[in-house]
Amino acid sequence: MPKLRIRIEFDGHRSLGPGKIQLLEAVAEYGSISAAARSMEMSYRHAWEMLDDVNQCFREPVIETETGGRAGGGARVTRIGHDLIERYRAMQGKAASAVEEDLRALGRASSKP
Repeated sequence: MPKLRIRIEFDGHRSLGPGKIQLLEAVAEYGSISAAARSMEMSYRHAWEMLDDVNQCFREPVIETETGGRAGGGARVTRIGHDLIERYRAMQGKAASAVEEDLRALGRASSKP
């Protein structure tokens, strides 16, 4: 069945979609950008760039980092970051419910099983 993907554009240059939300969720789970990147099979640099892009969309940071050292540093999703994840997932659910019948019809008409 076809799936709906939501992408929110902020200023024509920055956007938020399922990949960035998944990355934020992974950072929340692992407490580390590098561990989150590994879990998604992407480079640390790419993950960092994606998260920096998300941070640039908002007045307050959605993720904060601590420099490495003996404790190894880390990253955490802020209150606004958790709110962002929650709101995105809610929008995703509402949108999917709203177009469920249409997606099923497209699935039935699709040439791929």
